[in-house]
Amino acid sequence: MVGQETSGYLGAAQIREIAAGLGVRPTKQWGQNFVVDANTVKRIVRLSGVTPEDSVVEVGPGLGSLTLALLPEAGRVTAVEVDPTLAQALPGTVSRLAPAYADRLTLVQADAMQVRTLPDPQPTALVANLPYNVSVPVVLSFLEAFPTLERALVMVQLEVAERLAARPGSKAYGVPSVKAAWYAAVRLAGTVPRSVFWPVPNVDSGLVFLERRPAPATDASRADTFACIDAAFAQRRKTLRAALAGWAGSAARAEECLRAAGVEPRTRGEQLDVTQFAAIAAARARLGLG
Repeated sequence: MVGQETSGYLGAAQIREIAAGLGVRPTKQWGQNFVVDANTVKRIVRLSGVTPEDSVVEVGPGLGSLTLALLPEAGRVTAVEVDPTLAQALPGTVSRLAPAYADRLTLVQADAMQVRTLPDPQPTALVANLPYNVSVPVVLSFLEAFPTLERALVMVQLEVAERLAARPGSKAYGVPSVKAAWYAAVRLAGTVPRSVFWPVPNVDSGLVFLERRPAPATDASRADTFACIDAAFAQRRKTLRAALAGWAGSAARAEECLRAAGVEPRTRGEQLDVTQFAAIAAARARLGLG
């Protein structure tokens, strides 16, 4: 155990010991599945590319496995935890197991879905094992709320990872793929077996790397573009002329928008990239439709 403590990584036995001492059992309510494999934690930190220049935000630190691995590598770690018991315990765990880095940790007890501001320094990287039930909204809301975020490395359900990283025309391509592409270049960075978690989930996980890039050059707002995306995929088997009828005001108006944007009206949403959706939204505003 001494070796584990000085290494800064928690083993499975330590994690269960800490949880037992807190009277904590992972809950479905907050989507808690704790990583109990040190090699997986090391891999996440390595793939994130975190350096001492980074201010990292970690969502859902849980018992601290990833937090302890991030602290020696990052200039600052701001951990956002919704569970009050875990939030209260984390600083003590860090002080006990990694005292040299305890002053690098800031703890924010909050629901990540509601977080729109964070203490300085502002985050440059998001690194997290995200609860499955809120993973996509958390990624999108943090990219929106914190323009200082340059990149993210998140572990999510494998199916969600594949959706986030999907390209136009693929089966997995959908709303998460297009909206994430508004903010970042996205790629699948690897897969993670379910055996590294406690409790063991009934699905495998995936690692997704997002690198910030400029939003599409368009006169359309993000909100208008996202509304267009939502409408297109709400009825993804329909042509865009039909799927966007409600959004544009009628099928004829939808066709007018599509043609003005240079998109064939019989196209389906799954065939378009984010710049094309932005062009459709811009055309709707320009034509005064809706």
